[in-house]
Amino acid sequence: MADIQAARAPSGDHLRLVWPQWQGGGTGSVEAFVPEFPLPVARRGYAVGTAVLEAILPRHDGPTAHVPVTMSDDGLEERDGVEAKSIVATQLARALEIVKVHDPARITTLGGECSVSVAAFTHLAERYGDDLAVVWIDSHPDVGTPESEYPGYHAMAVATITGHGDRDIQALLPATVAPERVALVGLHSWTDDDFPNVAKWGITTFGPDELRESSGALLDWIASTGCSRVAVHFDVDTVDSLEVVLGLGPEPDGLTTGQVRRIVADIADVADVVALTVAEFLPRQVMKLQALLSGFPLLDEG
Repeated sequence: MADIQAARAPSGDHLRLVWPQWQGGGTGSVEAFVPEFPLPVARRGYAVGTAVLEAILPRHDGPTAHVPVTMSDDGLEERDGVEAKSIVATQLARALEIVKVHDPARITTLGGECSVSVAAFTHLAERYGDDLAVVWIDSHPDVGTPESEYPGYHAMAVATITGHGDRDIQALLPATVAPERVALVGLHSWTDDDFPNVAKWGITTFGPDELRESSGALLDWIASTGCSRVAVHFDVDTVDSLEVVLGLGPEPDGLTTGQVRRIVADIADVADVVALTVAEFLPRQVMKLQALLSGFPLLDEG
């Protein structure tokens, strides 16, 4: 433990980045998994989820920054194989500017769809270089590219972080993370056209069953990277939907909430967690209440 403490990040701000980006959630997935709401309401559910996260989490003593996210339909068209490319690129550039101004040693990101990790993780990749590993806790691999059948940008987040994304978006990034320093945890759902990228690029994977009883295999992998610092991405759809549906669509047979808590705690015991993202929360009950209250007198006064 003394060695771990010695490797802790240098003193510096811990930035909380609030980024309610919803445009990266692919239209096809939103229509398929959230049919109970009109599409304009459903696709903006990620922004509602971000607001809920900010409300329920403990107060942050350090700086908090909000990434400007438009709620209009501007820029949603597909370009170069990426849906909403123009707007996600614009908002990514804004997020990177904010992070650069703060130059934090640690970043907690509240989102939003999965791509909100891109700014924080690539900033820290520039800061820490080869001493940063990424643990991506998600039911899906997020290794899609502009050549993939599915154009949703949230499914391209890992590809982008590892340098395999859209070339215009890649040009915005300060750094990337080598695929051999990325582990996909809880992976058990993917599309056949994207999954070969995992092996081709050299990304390590752990299915839910490999980590149900112990985090040992993942901790061994972290040790094998030689990294003392870890960035953790947590997509809430990793939680077994038979226990609770937190994300966009139901994903049965995932990790339980208890297993996720244990895995994250075990990571923190062996490495310095310098980034944490919570993403893809879609609060259906809150959205139903939002719809119910829409148009009430005294609530829609401009």
